[in-house]
Amino acid sequence: MAMEENEQSAMAHVVFIPYAMTSHITPLVHIARLLAFHGLKVTIIAPQHNALLFQSSVDRDCLFSGSNITVRTIQFPSEEIGLPVGIENFIASPSMEIVGKVHYGFLLLQKPMEQIIRELNPNCIISDMFFPWTVDLAEELQIPRFSFQPATFIHQCAWVFIRELKLYENVASDSESFLIPGLPLDINMKVSEIEDFLKGETEFRKTVDDVLQAEIRSHGIIHNTCSELEPGFAQLYEKARGVKGWHIGPLALFINNYEAQISNNSCCDPWKGYGDCFDWLENQQSNSVLFVCFGSMIRFSDDQLEEMAVGLKAANCPTIWVFKEQDKNEEDGFSSKRFKEMKGENMFIIEGWAPQVLILKHGAIGGFLTHCGWNSILESLAVGVPLITWPLFSDNFYTDKLLEKLGLAIGIGAHVWNPGFILSCPPLSGEKIELAVKRLMNNSEESRNIRENAKLMAKKLKIATEEGGSSHSQLMGLIDEIKRCAFKNVGILPS
Repeated sequence: MAMEENEQSAMAHVVFIPYAMTSHITPLVHIARLLAFHGLKVTIIAPQHNALLFQSSVDRDCLFSGSNITVRTIQFPSEEIGLPVGIENFIASPSMEIVGKVHYGFLLLQKPMEQIIRELNPNCIISDMFFPWTVDLAEELQIPRFSFQPATFIHQCAWVFIRELKLYENVASDSESFLIPGLPLDINMKVSEIEDFLKGETEFRKTVDDVLQAEIRSHGIIHNTCSELEPGFAQLYEKARGVKGWHIGPLALFINNYEAQISNNSCCDPWKGYGDCFDWLENQQSNSVLFVCFGSMIRFSDDQLEEMAVGLKAANCPTIWVFKEQDKNEEDGFSSKRFKEMKGENMFIIEGWAPQVLILKHGAIGGFLTHCGWNSILESLAVGVPLITWPLFSDNFYTDKLLEKLGLAIGIGAHVWNPGFILSCPPLSGEKIELAVKRLMNNSEESRNIRENAKLMAKKLKIATEEGGSSHSQLMGLIDEIKRCAFKNVGILPS
């Protein structure tokens, strides 16, 4: 029987197609690795330089666990779109113009990807949301297509009501708040916080409409979230969208559990290259350090960086502040004028990439100032670190509202949505930044309550990803559904 079950599992072949953002690539590859670990055959299709981001993890899986997972690379049309070889990801894109070219490059990959998928003849396609064409291909091949949404249920539910009811038309000004009806939590939004493509015709609206229409035709939509973080939203989401939503997060916790089973990393130095940061943290008190990081894409103006420096200094809190390459390399910009004077006993600067997960795990970290990128939120809450939320673009503002309602964060008071990661909103004042930091880090009754809520949420998230937990049950259900569809197509009933 065991051999028969293994043979049936091997017949379920799933193709994964990640997009051009690391924040999308990482969780989707996590899903691919988990499905392979549980006995499905997996192929990930990606351009060569994006594949380098996860190839070592896939190779390790094959070596230590025998997972049937492979990476199929595809030539990115760099010359055709006018980009240097190697720029296949938005992280490498310092301007919206280059982002547009990278996106166009992925549009040109549709036909080659379709050809590869037809050759592979899989039983299922799991693609990033930004590949709506995969639903047409799945229907042609008569196999299920699942769309991957790397963010929350709440923003999708809110989109439905905002688009249908045009709630923003009933307020007097952009700064006036309105309640989004029908949600499990009372969520109030300002018109200035809502995406422009929800309020009118924009260049991006057609893309959003294509994504949403493809999702409705999909077999299901996979989210890196869980019912503990979004109580009642999964049920509302399925009712509002008319399609099954699978919540299998936090995916990073699943991967941590999985990697602990397949390999012994005790001989590795996780802080290799960041020993100075670790030494500095070891000299700080428990829960005393603020970690400041805005992901890999946000581009602040020099004026905003200056206000941030003023606010963080005035808050007088030990801080690790991560600067991106684009921030520190400007000859006449903020970094050249202020970099050296910012460094000191109370401020540790990391230039470029930072080992965010490892830093958040350290006992000295007591808060995380973030733009509300969902992967970062999950990484922080998984280890019980409370948040200061500074929403800026994308779905950030819905996440900001959710976290404040759950008592997990202090909002910094930003209320202007930006159409891209190069910010166009007025600078937030140093005084507002200082106030938010002091509210979370000063050990008041408010901050103690938020810290306790974050610790409790960490326990809930851990339970959710363990056997019998809400997300674990959803993951197993997703695997069973993929197998069921595969067996049905070949005339075999699963045991």
